[in-house]
Amino acid sequence: MSIPQSGGGPIERYEQLVEYLESGCKPKEDWRIGTEHEKFGYCRDTLKPLPYDGPRSIKAMLEGLRDRYGWSPIYEQDNIIGLELNGANISLEPGGQLELSGAPLTCIHQTCDEVNEHLREVKTVADEIGAGFIGLGTAPTWTHEEMPQMPKGRYRLMTDYMDSVGDLGKQMMYRTCTVQVNLDFADEADMTKKLRVGLALQPVATALFANSPFLEGKTNGHKSWRSRIWRNLDDARTGMLPFVFEDGFGFQAWVDYALDVPMYFVYRDGKYINALGQSFRAFLKGELPALPGETPTLSDWADHLTTVFPEARIKKYMEMRGADGGPWRRLCALPAFWTGLLYDGAALDAAWDLVKGFDAETREGLRVAASIDGLQGEAGGVSLRDLARDAVEIAQSGLKARAVPGAGGMIPDETHFLNALQESIDSGKVPADELLEHYHGDWNGDLSRVFAEYSY
Repeated sequence: MSIPQSGGGPIERYEQLVEYLESGCKPKEDWRIGTEHEKFGYCRDTLKPLPYDGPRSIKAMLEGLRDRYGWSPIYEQDNIIGLELNGANISLEPGGQLELSGAPLTCIHQTCDEVNEHLREVKTVADEIGAGFIGLGTAPTWTHEEMPQMPKGRYRLMTDYMDSVGDLGKQMMYRTCTVQVNLDFADEADMTKKLRVGLALQPVATALFANSPFLEGKTNGHKSWRSRIWRNLDDARTGMLPFVFEDGFGFQAWVDYALDVPMYFVYRDGKYINALGQSFRAFLKGELPALPGETPTLSDWADHLTTVFPEARIKKYMEMRGADGGPWRRLCALPAFWTGLLYDGAALDAAWDLVKGFDAETREGLRVAASIDGLQGEAGGVSLRDLARDAVEIAQSGLKARAVPGAGGMIPDETHFLNALQESIDSGKVPADELLEHYHGDWNGDLSRVFAEYSY
């Protein structure tokens, strides 16, 4: 999750909230690709999650990356809770999941180089302290009680709040991992079309990247339990957002939506102040109970936008949020999929033609079907496997049109990063299907085997 924002003057006009989003608009030549991915750390001897502190710990990982590779530390109080280097940062999810938020890059070739370098650094430090890291959508064997809590005030507040608004929020916080991509938009119209395509095709990403069929050592009946979790978390800040598809949608509609999402906190002087359930609208009037008489800054607004968790969202850029964390090839395939669909005009038009006839019931039905059945799911007469085939074909055309070469010109474009997805479409099997085959086959129900065979 996000590192606290800083800077930004006082908010004196409602229009500043809209202008904040509009300030993210960029000409096409300045569009970039930012990939985020999370992974679970564990102790190699016990197969239990890494604690925060100690010689074999999350803290030791961060300090090792700092000392060996020159990352600059980020602290909360006296605790190291993140790192930054050359536009990228490493942060911690609530249960110690290690997240790389990559630098804004120009192509998928660079993204894959960044992924490779990061995982190499992580493995080097992890090997030295007896730790391992694994890419899955949910923790396969651990209970909530076994998970450590990272020393971040934001997470302490959220943990207390989750049980009051849903029944799976703490599972999301402590026992899930994702891979996401952040993309740019040119203007309001471009943002609107991209967000609509992103939301409507998010179930395809969920299905293709489904990688969480286990919970607490057993099968859970879903290909993506992580996606299932998001349906019972907090209705006020999650979901497929039908209003985005209504006439007149734009930045102002997003602002009005975000203003109605209950607050979590206000960040002041290095501390998180409890504002759980309070209203940002009241904050604008100087009537926030947590800070009576005080009005927000633009950094408060930026922080608040990070507490909105739909399947796709906008800040100064757009985030695609529907995919499970997974193996190396999927970490490169996710940004390739969305870049191909959204960064070429003809591909974006084709993608919109593919989904513009879906109603809200179909979009939500596909979301549910993807979490349960992966590519075998369907809703409203729409097959996810067929939809995925069409979407990946459009993404391939978009990447071909971009024609960004790699390997010094030896690779003509970025389309090969979609190969893992094409293999899934051809076979009908996603990572969760492979995991289940092992579990019911050569693993004989011994889920501890996943750590040896699926770690980075």
